Order: sequence, then structure tokens, then C-alpha cells
Amino acid sequence: MADAAVGDGRMLDVRIWRGREQGELVPYRVPARANQTVLDVVSWVQRHLAPDLAYRFACRVGVCGSCAMTVNGRPRWTCRTHVGRLAGEGPLVIEPLRNLPRIRDLVCDLDPFLERWQRAGGRFVATSTRRDPLPRITPDSRSRRAVDAGIECINCAVCHAACDVVAWRPEYLGPAPLNRAWTLVNDIRHGAREETLDRVGGDAGCHACHSQTSCSEFCPVGIAPTAAIAGLKRSLLRRLLGRGAP
Repeated sequence: MADAAVGDGRMLDVRIWRGREQGELVPYRVPARANQTVLDVVSWVQRHLAPDLAYRFACRVGVCGSCAMTVNGRPRWTCRTHVGRLAGEGPLVIEPLRNLPRIRDLVCDLDPFLERWQRAGGRFVATSTRRDPLPRITPDSRSRRAVDAGIECINCAVCHAACDVVAWRPEYLGPAPLNRAWTLVNDIRHGAREETLDRVGGDAGCHACHSQTSCSEFCPVGIAPTAAIAGLKRSLLRRLLGRGAP
């Protein structure tokens, strides 16, 4: 942990967002430490300078995604962002994620992000019961590979914060819900494929994507929502032409 390490006397210039929608960047001076992460910096400020600073974290090892914030203008997992890699970028500026309501300081309201999953038909609908035989799914099939490419999303909302279309069009479903819809469309066990396609085919769905690829660029686990959204567009076109599968 950052405050347990021995430093060399250097100090970091840090600016942290304090307040809600209306607030300001407050300056802090934080000791520089070896192998220091941005989450270490925020934790040090909370422990030593601003005990009322609100922020989220859980695992600290890049598994939960709850520590996502905007660092120097880019959405990142702060537990995996080392301060040393940001050298030369000036003061360390830490803000909440974009495109989400701000509850306080670095904490955002994730409800609008999660509600989009429901609007995109993100709930799996089973076609069988536990008493039915398991469907045979070939691991190297085209549909299974499509599912595997997008299934590791952990709802950290980094892609949502990175997406300019979300900022321009608040009704847009966004990269993560559309990526989830793509995994369901390709899952032969999902019994609501047509409904899912209906949900993502409207004006706020996949056709609103401008393919700027920010979601894919910033995804901490290497998912490419842009590719999933392109797949949904192809599936909708094939359905329109009466050609069936994705």
C-alpha cells in the first residue's frame, strides 16, 4: 500500500474532483511512492488529508472494476493505473466517470448504466429446464467464438464513460449493453433472440453507434464492443433480408 512504502521525498501534485455536478478540482500534495497506483493516491488523500472524500473500490487487483475513474481525461481502473506510467502528463487529475450522474466526489450513480442492460434485452431467457439434456455447443463454432469474445464484461462502465455517442445521445443504449445483447444473440440456449434483436434495432440501439472505437480502446479486459455492435448490425440486416443467423 502506498502509505506503507518508503518514499524519496518527492511529492505529487494531485487534483481531485470534490462535490457533485457542481464542484471543483481541489489540489493536494501526496508523497510519491514506488509502484504507486492512482487508487493508492486517492486512498492516501482520504486517510491523511480529506477523510470525507467519497470513492469506491473493492478488490484492488483489477477484478471488480469498482474503482473506475477518469484520470487525466481518460477512463481507467485506478488500481491498475500506475502513477509512474503517467509521468510527463503534468498534475494528476482525478475525476468521476463521464456520462453518469455524480453522487459525490468520485462516486457516480450506476443506475442509468445498468438500466440500459434491461432496455437492451440483456436478461438470459432459458429454452430448457434443469431436467432437460444439456445442449451440445461446439467450442470452435462461429457463434460460440462470438460469445467468448464478449462474455468477460464486468460492468465497470469504462466503455460507457469513453463513448461520445452516450454523451451526445442520452437515450443511446451504449457499448456494454449492446455487447451483452450480441453474446445472447449468439447463444443457442437463449430463447428470446428475436426480442433481443428488436430491442437493439431501434434509433437508440446499435445503428446509433458511430464506430469511433473508444469503447474497445479503453476496455480494461480487452473486449471489443465495436465489433459486437457491428455484428448486431449484420444480424439485423440479415433478418431484414430473410437470411437468418448472425
